[in-house]
Amino acid sequence: MIEVKNIKKGFGERTVLNGVSVTMQAGKCNLIIGASGSGKTVFMKSMVGLLVPDEGEICYNEKDFNKLNNEEKKEIRQQIGMLFQGSALFDSLTVEQNVMFPLNMFTKDTYAKKLKRVNEVLERVKLKDVNRKFPAELSGGMKKRVGIARAIVLNPKYLFVDEPNSGLDPQTSLVIDKLVKEITTEYDITTVVNTHDMNSVMEIGDHIIFMFQGKKEWEGSNKEIIFNKNERLNEFIFASDFLKDAKDMRMLEQTGKINNDRDMDKLLKG
Repeated sequence: MIEVKNIKKGFGERTVLNGVSVTMQAGKCNLIIGASGSGKTVFMKSMVGLLVPDEGEICYNEKDFNKLNNEEKKEIRQQIGMLFQGSALFDSLTVEQNVMFPLNMFTKDTYAKKLKRVNEVLERVKLKDVNRKFPAELSGGMKKRVGIARAIVLNPKYLFVDEPNSGLDPQTSLVIDKLVKEITTEYDITTVVNTHDMNSVMEIGDHIIFMFQGKKEWEGSNKEIIFNKNERLNEFIFASDFLKDAKDMRMLEQTGKINNDRDMDKLLKG
């Protein structure tokens, strides 16, 4: 798990994070949500170590990352996988070479051993036999899956995912969400997802942090979010009349007022 303790971060006179504390749980998808400018990107960059907080602690295995020496930080970074918003694949490298890149950087394994591992993770993300293809030959969803394969090739303990469904159609987004969830549970990874996608919130949001103006405004699960009474959160997630109605229906389902397996055609005819 990752423990964030009262971190603050500002740029000049502007405070972006103001006393955020949270525990990112292992084996669960921890989602950071919030409007643009709420501080969620700076929050994620601080956890990864790309930014240093002005105050507070970010603890991996109870050790404050920013107080570790370079060698200790390197050890933590080798346990971190990252799926970037645009997948960030190297255009001039094949799928195989892209996925093997972290292995080349951080291991001294033989080529045969590295190739075996590359094939394992490609098969895990359902991309068997695409080794020789280049990113330009892949669909958006396939690029995301290659990005996931590269992110998990070193067997990370921590997985950071930035806007996994950006630019994808709804059906492909569900595939990516399911894959992230499965990998998180299967390997007991502490997964942190930065997202605007409300389908992701409802489908894989084991643990959700809602950011508002640099502070943690609300914290809970995708089950609890349905019954929350936080006005700012409800305006952000259930902004339209359609989504408000969908929330009401889900509340009725979860409280047993209506049957989740109901036949809508029969009800409408009745």
